[in-house]
Amino acid sequence: MAWTTLDQMDLKGKRVLTRVDINVPMENGVVTDATRIERIVPTIKDILAAGGMPILLAHFGRPKGQRVPEMSLQPLVPALEEAFGCDVMFSADCIGAGAQAAAGALHAGQVLLLENTRYHASEPANDPAFAAEMAKLGDLYCNDAFSAAHRAHASTEGLAHLLPSCAGRLMQAELSALEAALSAPKRPVVAVVGGSKVSSKLELLSNLIEKVDYLIIGGGMANTFLEAQGIDVGKSLAEHDMTDTASAIMAKAKAGNCEIVLPLDIVVAREFKAGAASETLASDACPADAMILDAGPETVALISRIFDAAETLIWNGPLGAFEIEPFDMATNAAAAYAAELSSTGALISVVGGGDTVAAMNQAGAADKFTYISTAGGAFLEWMEGKTLPGVAALSN
Repeated sequence: MAWTTLDQMDLKGKRVLTRVDINVPMENGVVTDATRIERIVPTIKDILAAGGMPILLAHFGRPKGQRVPEMSLQPLVPALEEAFGCDVMFSADCIGAGAQAAAGALHAGQVLLLENTRYHASEPANDPAFAAEMAKLGDLYCNDAFSAAHRAHASTEGLAHLLPSCAGRLMQAELSALEAALSAPKRPVVAVVGGSKVSSKLELLSNLIEKVDYLIIGGGMANTFLEAQGIDVGKSLAEHDMTDTASAIMAKAKAGNCEIVLPLDIVVAREFKAGAASETLASDACPADAMILDAGPETVALISRIFDAAETLIWNGPLGAFEIEPFDMATNAAAAYAAELSSTGALISVVGGGDTVAAMNQAGAADKFTYISTAGGAFLEWMEGKTLPGVAALSN
């Protein structure tokens, strides 16, 4: 899919309505993790450098069409000013006379932040009249919020049809990374999919087995697949009613020359708590009173050999209960190995999903992957092969 970028737009003297994701964690009115703000800095600085005036559209939380003071974007102004290195004006609404006056008063070198778009129920409804009111504030539209691109909202989809539109730098980077990983990848391609439930990732698994050469399954999902092979998983987290589905997925993968990789060995415990007594056993030897909480070292060695042979890696979900020791071993070890291969250029790696990014950060490996996606639902829907409304609206 082709899309217009900032480089193809004449920005000088133009007010650029820029959809961003600055839905950041806050405590006592202070931003506690500015990652999402930092990711939009290249877009804002490039617009400013080209003589454009960014007008930021964003949501915060889920106010459901109500003015919820705790979900105002105004407290973010100091963090934005620090990140952008310029003045950030604020408008108490994203439409109407006040917003129009603020947009009209904007000068070169300044940024305007509009209040939470979701204060209006018309935003998630993608109301054309609401989108038209926002469109009055700018000359161009730039979408830099890939993480919200799976939502057909007025600020993510509707506006793109009303103004000359383009992708921001973060959106451009996300799309380029995902295109390289799934649409036209270097082969062999390996996907790691973890998490607790097969049912929540059915579409993902079905799409991936048609596109990858190896599909490594970890976490609670792997237990369901082991059970589908007639293996007793004891008291492990597993979806017992999904074993037929797991069998069908394995049959489809075999027919499509996609090798599904399940744990060779497992780490089990009787308690789900940090430091619980554990033992490593063959994958078919889980005691009836124990839980599988991680993959073992033989599995990590197998995964590492697959990574060695691969050209492209897509990763979503941990291999075990990575939140607590010692059940973070497989995720940490496999992540460290993939990151090292990525840092030398031997592997193109794209990692995404909230738990996955947290796991990679915990493993100290995040900085070495080719691309880390901060998008959650949008990343998953793209991997599922779905068309994202916010992306489709930008296609040229």
